[in-house]
Amino acid sequence: MAEQGKDNFRDTIGTLNEEGKRAWVFPKMPVGKWYEYRKYVSYVLLIFLFAAPFVKINGHQFLLFNVLERRFNIFGLPFWPQDFYIFVMVMLVGVLFVILFTVAFGRLFCGWVCPQTIFMEMVFRRIEYWIDGDRGKQMRLAKMPWNREKILKRSLKWLVFFVISFLIANVFLAYLIGSDRLIRYITDGPMEHMSTLISLIIFTGVFYFVFAWFREQVCIIVCPYGRLQGVLLDNKSIVVAYDHKRGEKEKGRAKFNKKEDRAASGKGDCIDCFQCVHVCPTGIDIRNGTQMECVNCTACIDACNNIMEAVDLPKGLIRYASEENIEKKTKFEFTPRLKGYTVVLGILTAVLVGMLFLRNDVEADILRLPGQLYERKADNIISNVYTYKLVNKTNNDIEDVRFKLLSHNGKIKIVSHETFTVPAGDFAEGTLFIEVNASALSGDKDKVVIGVFSGEEQIETTRTAFLGPRSY
Repeated sequence: MAEQGKDNFRDTIGTLNEEGKRAWVFPKMPVGKWYEYRKYVSYVLLIFLFAAPFVKINGHQFLLFNVLERRFNIFGLPFWPQDFYIFVMVMLVGVLFVILFTVAFGRLFCGWVCPQTIFMEMVFRRIEYWIDGDRGKQMRLAKMPWNREKILKRSLKWLVFFVISFLIANVFLAYLIGSDRLIRYITDGPMEHMSTLISLIIFTGVFYFVFAWFREQVCIIVCPYGRLQGVLLDNKSIVVAYDHKRGEKEKGRAKFNKKEDRAASGKGDCIDCFQCVHVCPTGIDIRNGTQMECVNCTACIDACNNIMEAVDLPKGLIRYASEENIEKKTKFEFTPRLKGYTVVLGILTAVLVGMLFLRNDVEADILRLPGQLYERKADNIISNVYTYKLVNKTNNDIEDVRFKLLSHNGKIKIVSHETFTVPAGDFAEGTLFIEVNASALSGDKDKVVIGVFSGEEQIETTRTAFLGPRSY
């Protein structure tokens, strides 16, 4: 592994040794103000994550992402495939927000909000500290032969990890298929729904693999955001940074000697204790500068502050700061780049809000039955057959639904009934005939306008093609 503090630290990642094999990271348990703040944020987010699929608003799951059936609930509002344009806009706004946030505050999302970090550092890692002990004990346990103590600790840890992975997989499944269906599957028994059970086992295996073995490699190797930040960050971005001006000074870092006047010696405030390295969950040395592997988790800030307090030196040697702040002592500035991103984000957000307000409560699709030509009836009547699908995006049933031809003088006949009801958050589909007198047609393919009514109220308008005889 590249020696920390040397120029070759960027030639390899800190979790690989010289042979290219995995170098296991044993981070020391963080202690300090920032770690406590992160715990509070993590607890809130974990409660939200586990509760969201089981919370109902007007009978609708708070969050649902049923990709297979193409049904989605966002904050209790049902969305359908017909609302895909809104989803695209949400994604654009989300991506631009991440870009803006990264330009201003670096990889803050990774350290404070990312589910991977929260589960790894605040759930699985804390269990590991409880069972295996802190950094030193974990390293000794890893080198220990497979005796009774190691077998018991490893078995207990792996069992607890598997149980938590299984719970996470169940919650993940609740987001995909719905909490009501998941609970029904559980009460029915696993043997009644083998395909779902197999999916659950696969999800459990993936989560167990990620949190028990792959761990920080997700952030270092898999996640594209770490590479993205290298493009987005500049010298004005606020990141977790080491103040090399103060830490190195004229003579560089050196071990602490309580008998010397460190300020007069010309040595930097960094006492080369390596606590910032030992506590890092990705195994890097923050003193080498901003690196792709850094997730801005603040563990090194707490570790350094504790050491500075112990040796009676000012805190903040590692802190949230920009490169320009460290070099020139300048304050955070809302740069033209940030202003540009903010303007674009504001415009896209306004467009998204407009889309949500203008979103129709009912989506109507009326399409000609494939392969069917027109039919000529008595009294010069031309008839076309169609299929219809009405999607109800509201939380209330839409009753007494009927169709009316608005553009031509003609009739619409629904097969098997005259009116029908579209259930809340559901859809209705069927077959209908449109009949128009041939004299009212302008060609062999007319556009007809159809109104959708609930009682006497028109709730939607749609258009479709109507085939008739060719005129000469």
